[in-house]
Amino acid sequence: MKKILFAGILLALLSFAFAYKNERTITGTIKDKNGNPIAGATITVKGAKVAAISDVNGKFSLTIDDKTKTIEVSYVGYKIATIKLSDKSEYAIILKPQTSNLNEVVVVGYGVNEDEASNFYSPQIQGRIAGLSIENNKSAQYSSPMILNDEEDKTQDDSSRYNNNFNTEGDDRIVENPFLKTNDNPLSTFSIDVDAASYANVRRFINEGELPPAGAVRIEEFINYFTYNYPQPQNDDPFSINAEISNCPWNTNHKLALIGLQGKKISTLNLPASNLVFLIDVSGSMDEPDKLPLVKSSLKLLVDQLRPQDKVSLVVYAGNAGLVLPSTSGDDKIKIKDAIDALDAGGSTAGGEGIKLAYDVAKKNFVKDGNNRVVLCTDGDFNVGVSSEDELQLLIENERESGVFLSVLGFGTGNYQDSKMQLLADKGNGNHNYIDNISEAKKVFVNEFGGTLFTIAKDVKLQIEFNPDKVQGYRLIGYENRLLNKEDFNNDKKDAGELGSGHTVTALYELSPTGIKDTMLKDVDALRYQKTKDLSKTSFNDEVMNIKLRYKKPDGDKSTLIEHPLKDENISFNSTSDNFRFASSVAEFGMLLRNSQYKGNANFSSVKQTAQSAMSDDAEGYRKEFIQLIKKASSLKEKETAQLDDDNSDN
Repeated sequence: MKKILFAGILLALLSFAFAYKNERTITGTIKDKNGNPIAGATITVKGAKVAAISDVNGKFSLTIDDKTKTIEVSYVGYKIATIKLSDKSEYAIILKPQTSNLNEVVVVGYGVNEDEASNFYSPQIQGRIAGLSIENNKSAQYSSPMILNDEEDKTQDDSSRYNNNFNTEGDDRIVENPFLKTNDNPLSTFSIDVDAASYANVRRFINEGELPPAGAVRIEEFINYFTYNYPQPQNDDPFSINAEISNCPWNTNHKLALIGLQGKKISTLNLPASNLVFLIDVSGSMDEPDKLPLVKSSLKLLVDQLRPQDKVSLVVYAGNAGLVLPSTSGDDKIKIKDAIDALDAGGSTAGGEGIKLAYDVAKKNFVKDGNNRVVLCTDGDFNVGVSSEDELQLLIENERESGVFLSVLGFGTGNYQDSKMQLLADKGNGNHNYIDNISEAKKVFVNEFGGTLFTIAKDVKLQIEFNPDKVQGYRLIGYENRLLNKEDFNNDKKDAGELGSGHTVTALYELSPTGIKDTMLKDVDALRYQKTKDLSKTSFNDEVMNIKLRYKKPDGDKSTLIEHPLKDENISFNSTSDNFRFASSVAEFGMLLRNSQYKGNANFSSVKQTAQSAMSDDAEGYRKEFIQLIKKASSLKEKETAQLDDDNSDN
């Protein structure tokens, strides 16, 4: 009997080995000619029921027969690429655009049974692929593929939607600010931004061995991830305004101007009482180690900072929303932590319902002259009820009138909805952070506790007026989604950004000095009727710019105006402050990651050298970590370039 059993086991093992010995897995990245990843491209083996779809980073994985000689890569609007396979397992593929217009598109779906499913990049692809939107004569738009069976209940447990290998992360496409002529556009107006999520999110990409998609890189959030040593305000204003100007390191013909705000640092003992509502996503998509378990650990760090006068409620949402913990004193830390520890993930994601309930709870326990805030912890993947960006925006805009602020904390990978999270924070008078590890949670909830949760000024706007005798053109680096019309500056009904206790905000302008020939500035025909003002006889002729700032008190409706002119003292770049040099190195790093058309002579070596010269204010080691990130990104870029050169030579 034992011999028969042994023979059966041996036969089964031999059958298993035979079934798989002739297969191998290839991976790769699909990009356009400009180096942008192509999401939703189809990778097939001709004549075989084998296919894969590239994710939002252009990456794919495909299991094939080892006798397969070629694969085909196709995407709407691009020529089909036939790739010859060699012994290597990783490929970098460049698709060339079609020259003809698209008048008709045919979408072919592949159905497989369970026996064939293992040949696919995403197991059990069957039914319809949602998320591919194609408009006549326009390029295809890809909004993160999601596999749904026709019979499937759309309110199913979210976790089942992420057991395939699709990356459904969502980033906004960013159109970089261009250079503008001062004579045509003398004013530059924007809202401040204290969010830092983009830097932490991109750090996660790089630490995982990937360069980030360009849409994930928001340079202003890179710069504002770090603190700067600006002086504390000396008067009743909630912040000080600081400015500096020198040569631009990546374009020596240009100047670089820094504007820095320093929020007044208020001792934790003197901060107003808090009414906090933790709004926690416990849907199935949060059932990953870097999601709900990390949320729990992070919030417990925050609980440790609470005082007896602070109150905490706990609201959760999955298919529905519910109140788990009524308003509880910050002195009862064990009770709050026990409620957090009891949370489990499962179900779909009714984020809109959770937000409504959280605001209702916050309003019910409202503290006059206190800090009333909803703290949302999620991957942002709302799919039930109020879930579209327009619906969520309207909901948040209505609720913010109650005086309740919103902090948005993003968690997880694979389906993280960065653009949606940013929208919620922007419209909710709050901030947005991405928590990729417990160290980042400590930064947000312990080291920067006051800045994260306590607003000292709201609707903070900047308007810069440039002197055409000194500046013929300028470019605001970053803040693309924070731009305002010039008329919005004096409009107290126009929403803008918030500044927290002790927070710093930094903005950089690249300036084209008057009198140089500059290809960055585009000419238009001379105007017939406009008059120019002679500034040579005024007291302003030696100023480069005038910085105007408006803000409101957290509970105020009327704004206060502050002005601060900037003169050029012709200080060399190496003689500037550590603040100036470090901020410029971070901006240069961001432009390299974005492959910005304005990066000039920027390179990773100069970024590292500049950053290393400005390490004085680094008590927590964040700048030192930045140096390591530069090295990793430089290495990844070198590998990517070498791979592209190698594959193009093979083709």
